[in-house]
Amino acid sequence: MANHKSAEKRNKQSEAKKVENKYYAKTTRNAIKKLRGTTEKSAAVELYNKVAAMLDKLAKKNVIHKNKASNLKSGLSKHLNTLA
Repeated sequence: MANHKSAEKRNKQSEAKKVENKYYAKTTRNAIKKLRGTTEKSAAVELYNKVAAMLDKLAKKNVIHKNKASNLKSGLSKHLNTLA
């Protein structure tokens, strides 16, 4: 348990950030799954732009590592290029 007021505040802040980060990470994972399941090129291109922005935001906030975001975007763009 926290002994100082600042430590209590820090615990509250980190808990709130954890909940928010979990939400955005899960939302992004669902969007990635949706994109991988898409077979239509035009819809996939639109979705890719949104997913790439989501990944960049997560990397910027250090929710995921920047290299992981790059690897995911690379894999998704490869998937995009295989669509007819």
